[in-house]
Amino acid sequence: MQMESARLDAATFEKILTRALGAGEYADAFYERRVARSFRLQDGKIHEAAIVVTSGVGIRVLSGERTGYAYSDDLADDALVRAARAAALIARDPAAKVAAVRIEGEPKLAPSVYEAAGQAGSADAGSRTYVDLLARSDVAARAFDVRVGAVNATLSEELQDVIVAASDGRFVRDRRPLVALAVQAVANGAARGTGMCGDGGRMGVGYFERRTPEDIAREAARIACVNCDAVEAPAGEMEVVVGAGSGGVLLHEAVGHGLEGDFNRQGRSLYSGRVGQRVASELVTIFDDGNLPGERGSIAIDDEGTPGAHKVLVEAGVLCGYMQDRLNAGLMGTRSTGSGRRQSFRHPPLPRMCNTYMPNGSSTYDEIVGSVKRGVYATSFAGGQVEISKGDFVFMLAEGYLIEDGRLTAPIRGASLIGNGPDVMTRVVMVGNDSRFAGRSYSCGKGGQYVPVGVGMPTVKLARVTVGGSSLG
Repeated sequence: MQMESARLDAATFEKILTRALGAGEYADAFYERRVARSFRLQDGKIHEAAIVVTSGVGIRVLSGERTGYAYSDDLADDALVRAARAAALIARDPAAKVAAVRIEGEPKLAPSVYEAAGQAGSADAGSRTYVDLLARSDVAARAFDVRVGAVNATLSEELQDVIVAASDGRFVRDRRPLVALAVQAVANGAARGTGMCGDGGRMGVGYFERRTPEDIAREAARIACVNCDAVEAPAGEMEVVVGAGSGGVLLHEAVGHGLEGDFNRQGRSLYSGRVGQRVASELVTIFDDGNLPGERGSIAIDDEGTPGAHKVLVEAGVLCGYMQDRLNAGLMGTRSTGSGRRQSFRHPPLPRMCNTYMPNGSSTYDEIVGSVKRGVYATSFAGGQVEISKGDFVFMLAEGYLIEDGRLTAPIRGASLIGNGPDVMTRVVMVGNDSRFAGRSYSCGKGGQYVPVGVGMPTVKLARVTVGGSSLG
């Protein structure tokens, strides 16, 4: 990894951590340099293009439940020492004794779970590759159907270099690529329909030689045209089949946040204090992984320097544990699960999801759909709201269909799913053998911070869910 300054060596980190640790039990420093390129196409033209380079160091001090955090985008020694002093004052423990800190050698590079980095980190990378990919998206979406009248597309690529140094001697680094292409198509028919599709992950822009912009654009156009012909969604409680891949958003929002360590330490989650108890149908197993090659939420190390890991959250319906960062794990008498993540050096880490998903069950897609007399098939979601403390949620469908006599019939519009996450997990009656990750560019918000995540699941049948719509079910 190429440092911005020779000052950011082991001796520098040792100096600022020694200054920070004079008031607490533990201190760490997070150095980041991020190069990000983004392009936006609208009406066949590039409307926005930007290259942003950010760098800085965040310094944290922990003393019991107190956290002191300060950052500096000035990498001069005196600026970093001032930030260390500010963090120490915030977390100040009068009884703390200055401990020796030893940071030696070069930071150890974490084993990579990423593909080739691509162009973003290169100062001389041109714009032609990005512009061509967007132009191909625009042409393909419009060629799909004459009803497609508007196309918007965005392409972003970044390369993030990080170093984590900690008072326990930890000294590690990571180099994280990230790319995303998203296409929105608008079609005009019996009604106005919108479709969205995206893809990307921890790789470079060369990924779109395999997953082509034409594929992504045609899928966005297909969804838009389907929604042109959609009928009003039914309303009422009924059987719901959640589609593989993108249906993982429901799992992430309605369940995943409730399994993060801070909410459970504070008693704010319905899952608090329930490790070892049944919290879902015996068909439900939920994993969170930080080390899946190429997936959007993967991290070789988290933002505290802990390796990304495979976490079993729920197994056969029984709660096995929570996602933990260092602070909450220590206060709960356990260990970090490699889930300490932050948006940038300007933010302290929080326990967050990486790639949250449900593995395969034993039923086929045809068996699941064929078992429904009348219900709704939720292919993908357009957004929603969740109240973490109660688990209550409302999700709007981006694409959905009626199920009648065991087969998909009319597409529906204006549909939403309304329920409670923990309750819904007890209503899982069939799990498909088609688990996959969503090919979308999801970012998760928490505490004002956004981080890239992956979601996935197989086709799942829910015995009863309230469907919001404008016609009677």
